[in-house]
Amino acid sequence: MQQIKKFVKTTEFKGCKVELASADASFRRYFRLTKDDKSFILMDASKELDALQPFIKITKLLLGVEVRAPQIYLQNLKKGYLVIEDFGDTNLLDILNEKNYQTLYKLAIDEIISMQKIDPIDLPLYDKTFLKQEMELMSEWFLQKFLSRQIEPEDVTMLEDALELISTEVLKQPQGFFVHRDFHSRNIMSIDEESLGVIDYQDAMNGALTYDLVSLLRDLYIYFDPKSIEELALYFRDKKGLSVSDAEFIRWFDFMGLQRHIKVLGIFARLYKRDGKSAYLNDLPLTLKYVLEIASKYKETKALYKYLNRLTVRDDK
Repeated sequence: MQQIKKFVKTTEFKGCKVELASADASFRRYFRLTKDDKSFILMDASKELDALQPFIKITKLLLGVEVRAPQIYLQNLKKGYLVIEDFGDTNLLDILNEKNYQTLYKLAIDEIISMQKIDPIDLPLYDKTFLKQEMELMSEWFLQKFLSRQIEPEDVTMLEDALELISTEVLKQPQGFFVHRDFHSRNIMSIDEESLGVIDYQDAMNGALTYDLVSLLRDLYIYFDPKSIEELALYFRDKKGLSVSDAEFIRWFDFMGLQRHIKVLGIFARLYKRDGKSAYLNDLPLTLKYVLEIASKYKETKALYKYLNRLTVRDDK
């Protein structure tokens, strides 16, 4: 904190009160700078300097398609600091409920459609190798290090086959879209009744049509009726003007969700075991629930479902 205050005194924001606003799953921290009736956010990425240039680049892309990303007022790439627009403290998770989620999700879906106007050609490619590498985190960090399960040789083969299948299925849907990669309720800010702000997009990539849709609708922090969620997914399809059947689109949506949620099982376990961040343990049960629900739905992933259900049934109670 002292280092942050010292830096602020050397800028046009000197005289502002400095308070910790939040921290995230990375090593970034956010401070609120306030003076009179004005406030700004200082992003401290001093431990993740590589994140700053992508953040600046993606901010420009988002603003270019009229997505409400925070304006950047000051940047010091050497120290790892940005001062950006303050969207306040109210995110979508704070206000979502059974009465309003369909309306709010439709607003957020409109933001996905706007983000997908970006040409992602210069962004890293979400290819099969990357899709599989992400999912492999589950075996190492969730099964072996978190659950302390030994994976038998025959199960290693089954898991490899399942991850190959899922990544292949993901690549069957349209590709070449801007992918925020973390477009969920905690990264969508409620600015007013009809305006949403988008944050935490520095890891954006070039990938599959439904990735951000899955992140939004099968949120790891809140759960709604699966049938209504599928209807919202089809609302996205219709607004995009896609000529694809309900069944095929939901299959795209489901397998994209499997990839993402298998990956996140590994990430949440790693945040706990490696980084000492225990808060994400609260979100493991819902993440696992999504994996089991979808894996049990398709014959191609039944073996994966039976295996994970057998290993985790007592841990998930």
